[in-house]
Amino acid sequence: MIQLRATITCPRCGHSVTEEMPTNACQFFYNCGGCGVKLKPEAGDCCVFCSFGDVPCPPIQQARQNGSSAGCCG
Repeated sequence: MIQLRATITCPRCGHSVTEEMPTNACQFFYNCGGCGVKLKPEAGDCCVFCSFGDVPCPPIQQARQNGSSAGCCG
């Protein structure tokens, strides 16, 4: 089952919040509610949820369920 909510944690200040993930697009930027830093994906990741979330984005989850190594938003 695809999870649509993920807890995203800022690597700078450690602030965590649970957010709804978009299902039809990558979320490339995220402003931390703790320190205000603008997060962007780490190299090789498609979105901030894949880099800083406890659950990868829905397209990546779907690809893994289907046994595919296909990436998100590609």
